[in-house]
Amino acid sequence: MASASSGSFDVSRFLEQRGMTRFHYYLLFISSLVTFFDGLDFSLITFTLPYLEEEMALNSTMIGLVSSAAFAGQMVGSLVGSYIADIVGRRPVIIWCTLISAVLTFVTGFADGPWMLIILRFVGGLAIGGLLAPVWSINIESMPSGYKARAVTIIMLGFSFGAAAAGQVTNFFASPDYPYAAMHAAGALPAFLPDPSWHMVFFVCGAATGLLSLVLVFTMPESARWLVAKGKPAKRIAPLLKRFDAEAQVDAQTSFTLSDEKKANDKQNPWANLQELFRGWLVWITPLIWFTYFFSSFAIYLKSAFGVLFLVELGFAREMATDISSIGGIAGAVFGVLLLVVTEKRGPAWIAAAPAAGIPLAILIGSGILLTGPLFIPVILIGAITIGAGHAAVISITSIYYPSAVRATGGGWASFMAKFAAVAAPNIGAAWFLGSRDAVLNGYLFSGLCLAGVVIGLMGLAVFARRLEADQKAAAAALQLQPAE
Repeated sequence: MASASSGSFDVSRFLEQRGMTRFHYYLLFISSLVTFFDGLDFSLITFTLPYLEEEMALNSTMIGLVSSAAFAGQMVGSLVGSYIADIVGRRPVIIWCTLISAVLTFVTGFADGPWMLIILRFVGGLAIGGLLAPVWSINIESMPSGYKARAVTIIMLGFSFGAAAAGQVTNFFASPDYPYAAMHAAGALPAFLPDPSWHMVFFVCGAATGLLSLVLVFTMPESARWLVAKGKPAKRIAPLLKRFDAEAQVDAQTSFTLSDEKKANDKQNPWANLQELFRGWLVWITPLIWFTYFFSSFAIYLKSAFGVLFLVELGFAREMATDISSIGGIAGAVFGVLLLVVTEKRGPAWIAAAPAAGIPLAILIGSGILLTGPLFIPVILIGAITIGAGHAAVISITSIYYPSAVRATGGGWASFMAKFAAVAAPNIGAAWFLGSRDAVLNGYLFSGLCLAGVVIGLMGLAVFARRLEADQKAAAAALQLQPAE
């Protein structure tokens, strides 16, 4: 690290030497709250879909459009939000996207037909998609080595918990068999509250997310690494560094550097940022990330969109199907964290363990052999865990290979490519995998093919990730040997 007299301060080395601090855990907590409500709002459509299908008399085509509308919005929002986050910062994008998501979720409760529902979910998806890459980026840029991918998995655990909570919130506020209905019928609730319905679900969740957006105005920090990479004034950087270490002697510094990153192109436009994603070994890494994330997204979003309907088609009660889907989502996210604890320092090839284990389970479920036996539910849950754990781990590595100046753009483009799968999954699922028991079983078999694609992508990524890491270490060593000016 450069001395105070040299006028230059190595922020990369500063963050590395501090290890995990209280501020890191604070950042993880705030980010997890953001992704919790993001996952909650995003997944409401999955659990309210049976009610919407019944009330609006949706056919299979319309079911696919309703399910995929938010995914299409995410696809566009991931590019716009991530690009803006690399220009103006992570903090403002996170706050504004949370607020917009809240408003659109609340207004969705007023939808009176499928097309209004589709439009509202698409626009809401713009905000949800624009949010994730900046949240990933601010955590990756703050964590020391060995915690970057794990941090992303932890904050996406918040997303998974939110997605799972959407099922319980839907049951509570929409099902006639849950306490809200009983309290409402008994007159124990204020008269202005609506009857139990899917509308109430969107009202409650939209209002809760709106409160979070106000909290973020006072609690969400900016990324110190991004400030350095963009050459922002020292007076903005020093206070952030002191949040990691209050005793750090950084107030007198006039210049900050990042020794572990090459300087990105000074041009600030979408095309220049995209070109940065293909410099050096990234020319191989970026397509492999897109390939892997695509197949992982198809599997997870097919499960997310139709997990409940699949089980209902196979004879399960609606509430039981919702509970099974919620439990599988939570467990998969938790196992994703455990997987990263073991594999982060060993490279992406080890992440392939989860999807590889899921392939035979998907085949076993799709064969129908276990359908009437006692092992069906356990195998369904374990299969959901392997899909969820693998997807969580894949998400965690989509941004870690990029320099800070374009990291959000890298995550945004990966998310954009993944959303092709997310849009395709509900529409293909509605056309091919609904309507009969055999069609549903074919859906599980198709998930197995997607998991095979994930394994292939991760194995290829492992090769080039090692080469990029070697180049980065060599560049950092060369910079440290240079004399201070």
